[in-house]
Amino acid sequence: MLSFHGFPTHSDLRRQWLVNIRRDHFMITSHTRVCSRHFASDELTEPTTLDGRRRLIKGAVPTLFEWNGFKVEPPRRSVWERTERRPELVPPDIQEEHSLTRDHDYCSVPEPSALDISASAAEHLSKDVETLRKDIQELRVQREFGLQRFAGSDTDIRFYTRFPSYDHSMAFWFLIEPCIYKMIRVSRAKSAANRNEEVLTPARTSTRQLLQPIDEFFLFLVFLSVGLKERDLAHRFNIHQSTVSRIIATWTHFLATALGSQCIWLTREKVQAYLPEEFKDFSDTQMILDCTELRCQTPSSPLLQSEMYSSYKSHCTMKALVGIAPHGPVTFISNLYAGSVSDKELFQQSGIAEKLTEDMAVMIDKGFLITDCCKCKVYCPPFLSKQKQMPAYQVKETQAIARLRVHVERVIRRIKQNKLFDSIITMSHVYNINQLFAVACMLSNYQNTALVKKWVK
Repeated sequence: MLSFHGFPTHSDLRRQWLVNIRRDHFMITSHTRVCSRHFASDELTEPTTLDGRRRLIKGAVPTLFEWNGFKVEPPRRSVWERTERRPELVPPDIQEEHSLTRDHDYCSVPEPSALDISASAAEHLSKDVETLRKDIQELRVQREFGLQRFAGSDTDIRFYTRFPSYDHSMAFWFLIEPCIYKMIRVSRAKSAANRNEEVLTPARTSTRQLLQPIDEFFLFLVFLSVGLKERDLAHRFNIHQSTVSRIIATWTHFLATALGSQCIWLTREKVQAYLPEEFKDFSDTQMILDCTELRCQTPSSPLLQSEMYSSYKSHCTMKALVGIAPHGPVTFISNLYAGSVSDKELFQQSGIAEKLTEDMAVMIDKGFLITDCCKCKVYCPPFLSKQKQMPAYQVKETQAIARLRVHVERVIRRIKQNKLFDSIITMSHVYNINQLFAVACMLSNYQNTALVKKWVK
């Protein structure tokens, strides 16, 4: 670095002077002589000959000087070494253990009592492990939302599935279990439809499923019985919402096919064979008919609103015709129609009139006007018409018919205990609501006991 006028500065001259001194006076070579007094004795090598000189070992450093009295002080102890501490007290049993483990006697043989104690301890440990495994299994079952979780509570089974008990639900499961391996998934059917192919065989059993078939069946029953939303079911079963939707659609089609393949219509001979004693005055009764309505979401189209609006419910509804045999089972289910259709029109469009013959009879409510469009006999409470007072025999007939006709209302009430139909049906479920309603009606034949009791008179 130069000054402003181009001459070297004082710092430059001093630096050059130090470099020259180091080069001239501090360059140590193999011929350099040093004073041995400044080196420790172990850093010097004695001469091998009489005229030889002592030499320094490699890496020797002068450590003895006049200011330290030509002595090297021992290294100073650390703070941890200089600090005085109380001696630690070791328990006698630990001292004895250390003394025993210090030496090994490989020829020693354990005492028989020690072997018995070890065997007993091992047995206790195995029992503890087994108990812990059972506890873990119980916790896993309690954490998972499945049918096995509620196996010990018939009340919960009734709430979630509408079956009266766990054994009852398992008995129904054993009936349909042989057919579930032929089930065709909705996703597979849609993919085949997009390719214009026909699905003739079910999916391979090796296909990975998030839930076991019995838990999928339980999910469908919970959806139907409790009316939970798909997102709620997804959280409960720890699966995706779209998976819940596919499971519901698959089991709706499967149960509608499996249960619908069984003919629920009873011949006149079978009805007469199971005819309750309470129907002795109406012995030719083939079935009891009544209509029911399901409230649905109001469509955006004004034309559909006018067709689905029911003046009886003051809401948009879907209407169906349900028929039961005198001893209680559902023997006829119609499709769902718009809520504005009349009972007579629904009776004609349902196709049940073709199944009724002249030797049969149906029992209906007073407002069910099908006498002129049905070739069979009709038991209906008489009207007052222009009479001021109903005769005594008509009063008794009305009471007798009403006492027996109420059973169809009880069956419909059992069907509507499925909360899916108790609330307003959204448009997202309209596409398969016919199958859902039919499945609920057919399941009621397996879920409930007989309606007619001995005390009915």
